[in-house]
Amino acid sequence: MIAKRPPMGWNSWDCYGASVNEEALLGNARYMHDHLKEYGWEYVICDIQWYEPTADSHEYHKFARLEMDEYSRLIPAVNRFPSAADGKGFGPIAEQIHDMGLKFGIHIMRGISRQAVHNNTKILGSDATARDIAHPASICMWNTDMYGVDAEADGAQEYYNSIFKLYAQWGIDFVKVDDIARIDCGKEAPGAGVSEIALIRNAIDACGRKIVLSLSPGPARVEQKDYLLENANMWRMTDDFWDKWELLYGMFERCHAWEGIGCKGHWPDCDMLPLGHLCLCNKENGQVGHYTHFSEDEQKVMMTLWCIFRSPLMIGSELRDNDDFTLSLLTNKRLLDMHRYGRKARQVTRKDDCIIWKSASKEGKTYVAVFNIGEKKNKIKLKFKDIGLGSGSEVNAVEIWTNLSVTIKDKQSVELEPHSVKCYEI
Repeated sequence: MIAKRPPMGWNSWDCYGASVNEEALLGNARYMHDHLKEYGWEYVICDIQWYEPTADSHEYHKFARLEMDEYSRLIPAVNRFPSAADGKGFGPIAEQIHDMGLKFGIHIMRGISRQAVHNNTKILGSDATARDIAHPASICMWNTDMYGVDAEADGAQEYYNSIFKLYAQWGIDFVKVDDIARIDCGKEAPGAGVSEIALIRNAIDACGRKIVLSLSPGPARVEQKDYLLENANMWRMTDDFWDKWELLYGMFERCHAWEGIGCKGHWPDCDMLPLGHLCLCNKENGQVGHYTHFSEDEQKVMMTLWCIFRSPLMIGSELRDNDDFTLSLLTNKRLLDMHRYGRKARQVTRKDDCIIWKSASKEGKTYVAVFNIGEKKNKIKLKFKDIGLGSGSEVNAVEIWTNLSVTIKDKQSVELEPHSVKCYEI
């Protein structure tokens, strides 16, 4: 089964935006191999605009020229990915990443490029052309590269088959498809969404390679969970998540809405982890990018929620700039064991901004996370009957962030500072 556990890796968006290049991909892959692989981190994802020679920031260039082959398929810009020359595409980069024992993924936009449609280029395996399969009224509201694909048109399935056949030839293990997870199509992309997801699912199944399918951006709709479970391995519960407390505060409600839905092979996605050094393609106050705006306690809150909920984990930082604290967040074995082995995660209680989550492993461990997401110090009572610990008077536990052994008594109050968490392995 593919994505038996929530995928863990690194994605280039938060630190490089649209400007990532070959050196950055391979440099971060080497860091992952040297420092993170043993903890379960394995995916290296090249995010948006890898086919645009002029991409240089988090901003998009309207109607930019894109690199494309004769069959309407976008290919890596050689000035940014030199090993892609002579038609090799991402094959050489994928090979190097695989040699490190890691996996490689890419980002794509749904649809077919406007450039292909305007040039009326061929579709591999079909007599149709790009113009025949395009849905010109189906456009992305924030990126001008693509038209949607008319799922009913002759050649539409062949187009998607052709691009995923190419990705399989390159050795791609993961594809993040953008402008598609908001499957209430009337909000973002009229006429798009569900039908293209089906074409993509069919193309992956036919390509001959196991490829994780991730759908963005959110919010996906809980009432569409059956369709998402049938067709995707990951789907975003939220729009882009950044290092802003109000976004983290709101994620608790989203996780509660999606609890119990994730299962082997299929995971609701809280989005990326904006840790460490971010936005390196931008100048901010005379500096190159910034380090996460989250406090250390807020970073622990985020990591704990993502891990107990079992979201996919995608690091956003330039890994080579990680400080000791950031590395400690990513290599906390007890925390990652909770992510890997926890089951049936749920919100136990919420009273105002005091929240308790729990999960349990097959081996008999219980994980309990106690959050204070309010603005003042608070005490939160742990009741054994609420967290499934039976009628005993006390239990032995380890607090995951301090690694200290503690004894917890029934109805004990846990005192927490604002924007902080304690997480117990019992």
